[in-house]
Amino acid sequence: MWQLYQFPLCPFSRKVRLLLGEKGVGYDLVRESPWTRRDEFLDMNPAGQTPVMVEPNRSLVLIDSMAICEYLEETVDKAAMINGTAINRAETRRLVAWFDTQFYRDITAPLLQERMEKRIVHRAAPDAKALREAMKAAVGHLDYTDFLLDHRTWLGGATMGLADLAAAAQISVADYLGGIDWKGHEQTARWYRGFKSRPSFRPMLSERMEGIAPPAHYDDVDFDF
Repeated sequence: MWQLYQFPLCPFSRKVRLLLGEKGVGYDLVRESPWTRRDEFLDMNPAGQTPVMVEPNRSLVLIDSMAICEYLEETVDKAAMINGTAINRAETRRLVAWFDTQFYRDITAPLLQERMEKRIVHRAAPDAKALREAMKAAVGHLDYTDFLLDHRTWLGGATMGLADLAAAAQISVADYLGGIDWKGHEQTARWYRGFKSRPSFRPMLSERMEGIAPPAHYDDVDFDF
């Protein structure tokens, strides 16, 4: 059985969890707080970042969310999430990189820093300016996902793919931390409602980060705004 080292608000761990769920691969969650720099965890991943996926019986250790996702795509036939033509696959990888890099840098990372790390690790108040900038950036990013969904059924094309999983992972963490204003983003909200209803996603809606409560709409599959 795979073991996934993660914490509830790690968007990259969420992406892997969504892929495992869609593919029907069993796993156990192992809670890891990377900011504690635990020696045993650093022995597995010297970068000290989640997720890390371990299969003890086969002495397998997989590090980095995209590397884990590529491994699962290559070894599990069910529910291919990087599929279609070479152009389709390139577009999927482009969008995954967009959400993992740009969206994370502009929105998820500052929200995690201000509303999670400062509270849990540093016992400090959040920077209101940094929060405003992250929420302003979220508007622009959701404008882009609205544009994509105006022209496609799913973010990457005609079928659900890893781009949707990467986007849902980042957006859900930002939403948990109160960084998303859904007004004016009906296309993305409609897509997100559908995603929240999927069996792969629903377990995450009931999970909480200690000391940090999400907005009331967070676990509402049919949320309105």
